[in-house]
This record gives sequence, C-alpha cells and structure tokens, in this order.
Amino acid sequence: MTSTLVKETSPPAAGAAPARRTRRRGRTVALLFVFPALLLLGALVVYPVLFSVGRSFFDASGTRFVGGENYTEMFRDPATLNAVRNTAIWVVVAPALLTGLGLVLAVLVEKVRWATAFKLLLFMPMAVSFLAAGIIFRLAYDEDPDKGVLNAAVVSVHDAFEGTSSYPSARARDGQGLTKGADGSYRTSARVAPGDAVALGLVGVLPQDLPGDARPAYAAAGHKAAADELRGVVYLDFTPGGGGEQGRVDRRESGLPEMKVEAVRGGKTVATATTASDGSFRFEGLAAGSYAVQLPASNFAPPYEGISWLGPALVTPAIIGAYLWIWTGFSMVLIGAGLAALPRDALEAARIDGANEWQIFRRITVPLLAPVLTVVFVTLVINVMKVFDLVYIIAPGPVQEDATVLATQMWLVSFGGGNNQGLGSALGVLLLLLVIPAMVFNVRRFRRSQR
Repeated sequence: MTSTLVKETSPPAAGAAPARRTRRRGRTVALLFVFPALLLLGALVVYPVLFSVGRSFFDASGTRFVGGENYTEMFRDPATLNAVRNTAIWVVVAPALLTGLGLVLAVLVEKVRWATAFKLLLFMPMAVSFLAAGIIFRLAYDEDPDKGVLNAAVVSVHDAFEGTSSYPSARARDGQGLTKGADGSYRTSARVAPGDAVALGLVGVLPQDLPGDARPAYAAAGHKAAADELRGVVYLDFTPGGGGEQGRVDRRESGLPEMKVEAVRGGKTVATATTASDGSFRFEGLAAGSYAVQLPASNFAPPYEGISWLGPALVTPAIIGAYLWIWTGFSMVLIGAGLAALPRDALEAARIDGANEWQIFRRITVPLLAPVLTVVFVTLVINVMKVFDLVYIIAPGPVQEDATVLATQMWLVSFGGGNNQGLGSALGVLLLLLVIPAMVFNVRRFRRSQR
C-alpha cells in the first residue's frame, strides 16, 4: 500500500503584498529626499577627500607620480615638524582649559542671581567671527602701549610699583666734564671735594620729558657750598631760541628736577640726593677728601615697553588665549545643560550627610558630568585641530612659522607661497587621519547615550 504525502501550503496573507509595496515606496521617497544631501556630501566632502589623497602622491606640478615622497618630505621639513608640535600643544592645552573653565563657570553661574545675563555675556564672543576676533586680539596684543590694551595695563602696573626713568633721551654734551660709564651712567671727569659746587649740563631732553614744575637753574648755580657740603645743579644745557654758552648755566636754561645724583668715593656710593625743581642738589656732612659726582643709569633708562605678546616665545599661548575667549561660553553652556539634568536628590543627600561644596563638586558633580565633559573635550579637540583663522591673522609675519599649526602650514605650502599642492595634500591627509579617531569616538559615544 502506497501512501502519498501531500504538503499543503497556505496562501499568502491578503495584506502582505500591499505592505511590502508601501515599505518600498517609503524607502524610495526617503531616498529621493536624501539624494540632494548625499549629492552635496559627495561633491563637497567625499570627492575633495579622495582627490586630496590622490593628489598627495604627485609632485608639485601634479604631472609626475612620486608615491610616498611627499609624506617623507613632510616629516623632514622643520616647519612641518614645528606645526605638528604646535598642534600637539593646542590639542593638549586648549580643550583641557576650556573644559575646566566651562565646568567651573557652569557651577558658579548656578549660584549667581543674574545667571542668564552672565551666560549671555560669556556666550556673546561665539557670535564674533574668527576673522574679527583675530583682528581684535592682534590690536590688543600690540607691543606699543599706546595701541595694545594689554601692554598699556602692564606698563601702568609696572610704573606704579617700579617707577620709570625721568629723562630717557638725555645725554651729556661731549667735552663738558661728564664721562659716560659702561652701565650708562655719567660721572664727573675731575674730582671734587666738600666746599665745591659743580654744574652738570645735559642735552637731548625732549620737551615732553621736561617736568611742568621745572624752574631756571641760573640762581641755583650761584649758591656757595659750605665747608662740609658738596653742592651742584643739573641743568638742560640748551637755551630756547638760541644763544647762550655751552658748559655754562645761562639765565633761560632750565634745571632738571627729580634727577638722582650720587657722591662716589673709592668706587662706592657714599651719599645720594635728588634734584629740586631748579635742578639743585647738595650732599651734607661729607668727610674731607675727593669725590666724583655721578648721575646713575636709572635716570636714563628707556621706559618699560611691556611684554612682547606676539614674540616667538609667547605667540602660541597668546593665540590660545584668544581662542579661549571665543569658546569658553560654548563649553559653559553645554556643561551647564548637563548640570541642569543632574539628579538633585543626590546633591541634597550629600549636603545632609555633611559634605561641603568642594566635596560635592569633586565626588558627585564631576563624576556624574563625566559623559558630558568627555563629549565637550573631544569636540574641542576636533575643533582645535582645524584652527586656522586665529593663527593666520594674529601671528605677525616674522613669527608666523613659530605659531604655525597643521591647517596654516597646509595653506602656506599649497597657496601661501609654497605652490606645492602635492605636499599640501599630504598635510591635509595627515590632518584628516588625526581628526577621524576623535570623530569616531564622539559618534560612538553619542550612539551609546542614545541607546
């Protein structure tokens, strides 16, 4: 007896085919909407990346294939190595400072009354373009105290505590009894003794350097000295309008007040004095013997000009300072958003248990904000690797190489005079390879937070 096994198949559900058609139609519509964006992405991102990678294997003219020669040359070039070093400084310093400043400010802002206004003030630099910010800080860092606001402040503080020289441009007239020392001071050529009177003439004093209370020195030059004192006058050996006699105090010649004068014997200063408004001075109670009268170099020292912010040593920290001014508000706002989402019961429980604010900040706030801090830090790392505007605008031409980073070096090599787009493309590929790990890390972190 044979039996036949008949397999019955159930007919497809009535709604399956329309559902599949609906899904296909939805995917088609979605693709049509995404297609313009994909086209722009390919034209503006994918194609330039692929072209740069290919161009990096050709010479400067783009006609001869050189393989990895551009990459080898890149790490032999001192300017490129300096750019890599500066980029490393940026990556280590700027994101860490910005994250720390943003965290501290976000915590402090919660405790002030006008928190919104404070956040607005800190965030306002984000509205300033990098070009405008670079021009602003180029002016702020100007070494001339009359132009640069930072050096104006530094010079004001310095002069308040250290003082400044009275007559930076003054000098002695040749052959009139004063000899210039190696340290810039002036000393009488002939020895003098108590009971003598000396006249020390100087020239080269600018009209604006002459104090307003300066009086004519003629009357003071006629005073006689007592037996135990040494008198004299320091005067401007120049008669306005002409006339007069060199080396002699004339009636219209002005005294030089506030000039420091020293009596020197045996190489040591034994007495000091400061000239009066008519330029007169005197040393009392001197022992018998011969002396030299000296005008110390501090009278003629050039004025303090401040700090060379854009010199080779400080140009990179100065540019990082400008970057901090722009991006601190961004960091504070992101961290502040994370801070607002923290569970307040944990903070209140810690306060009830007796923890102070520093302990709460270090042991609760920072650990809970770790994911936000990481995202902010990595985002800033990506941003500083691409910094170009500030470095190119703020750094003066002579120190451009000292401040250069990979982005500026890539532009300089390709278009700023180097005209070697093969080497410039290799630098672009290097910059891309450095940025990709940080981007991948950020994307993965974002996906994990979404899940």
